Amino acid sequence: MKSDTWPVYSPFAKEHYGRGKRGGKKEGRAFGEAEAILLFLEARGLDVSEAERSRIISCTHLRQLKSWIKRAVTVERAADLFT
Repeated sequence: MKSDTWPVYSPFAKEHYGRGKRGGKKEGRAFGEAEAILLFLEARGLDVSEAERSRIISCTHLRQLKSWIKRAVTVERAADLFT
């Protein structure tokens, strides 16, 4: 049976539970953006080195990732994303 009540009760726990949930959503979104970049590059037949892949996947700055997504459509090589 699913409870409709709040899973934590103290104000301290509610605050930190909410922070963790927001942080998890942001991490998930960044990972999805990074995956999209890699898919664009793969679909275009561009080689991506392990260092480039690692740099893309480890980025958590959403504005940077969106910029790379736009560039992934037109770059000639994966390294050009970072210039």
